[in-house]
Amino acid sequence: MLQIQRFVFNFASENTYVLYNENKNAWIIDPGNMNEQETQLIDKFISENRLKIQKILLTHAHIDHVLGLQWAYDTYKVPVTMHEDDQEVLDMLQASGMRFGFPLEPVNVDIEYINEGETIDLDGEEFKIYHVPGHSPGSIVYHNDRRKFMISGDVLFEGSIGRTDLYKGNHEQLINGIKTKLFILDDETQVLSGHGNPTSIGFEKQYNPFFK
Repeated sequence: MLQIQRFVFNFASENTYVLYNENKNAWIIDPGNMNEQETQLIDKFISENRLKIQKILLTHAHIDHVLGLQWAYDTYKVPVTMHEDDQEVLDMLQASGMRFGFPLEPVNVDIEYINEGETIDLDGEEFKIYHVPGHSPGSIVYHNDRRKFMISGDVLFEGSIGRTDLYKGNHEQLINGIKTKLFILDDETQVLSGHGNPTSIGFEKQYNPFFK
């Protein structure tokens, strides 16, 4: 049985997720921990539950979603999964840090690129990959059809969508991707976003003002 623990980290109140099962195998998704207190919080949870981290997944590489990436990679020594189109965003991390007023070192991790149409699995629990650019060029969604939930990053939020005024953002592209790739899924599908509360596909189709 899959379980998900959410942590709210850093200046952007970003959602970092730890996904794990009864075998104690686990993934870290979008490690956004930015200080010692936040790092201790997620590290303690993983240690106390004796979880074995198998992968680090990124929905995209904006600064608030990768502040803990180097720590996670150095600690668990497992590959980082992301879409190749966000490599340039990850490479801009130092410049992004300067804009927010704090210095950052370049990230040095082993990356495995993943594309739309591929799947990854955690002990038989399969996740389909959807490439939904517009917030960032390489934004991807991880969807588990069997359990009817997705990790959407900053593609879709409760009552909102990801910003499209950032580097290589594209409003029309994002709206179209959500409509054609996410809104065709079961209405009961839970959406675990990169910020804010969980929502569902059915709720967003009916009430999200961006789709009226």
